[in-house]
Amino acid sequence: MQKEKPVYTDFAVTARKYKTLLTKKYINRKQWSNPSPYEVQSIIPGTVLKIFVKEGDIVQEGEAILILEAMKMQNRIQMPFTARIKKINVAEGSRIPKDSLMIELEAVETEQ
Repeated sequence: MQKEKPVYTDFAVTARKYKTLLTKKYINRKQWSNPSPYEVQSIIPGTVLKIFVKEGDIVQEGEAILILEAMKMQNRIQMPFTARIKKINVAEGSRIPKDSLMIELEAVETEQ
């Protein structure tokens, strides 16, 4: 039985280069991706109590779009910017996990 050869990775700290072994936990971690501003995701697990919008609605920045109950607290989720509701992926009363996509948005052309 042959032992696997370790794979070293380069990294730099204050202009000095080092080599290190990466752990399996680090290699198998969830990769970070830049979040889309057009996706409203849950930052905590909870239950959707009330949805104030419908698909196709144009909602202004700061308006409430839904209430998410978590740890006996009602969290009011507000619109991050003025946009149209493209798709609602949750229903009232549904339990959702952390990082669940709740609402998809699409850009609205502004009139000047």
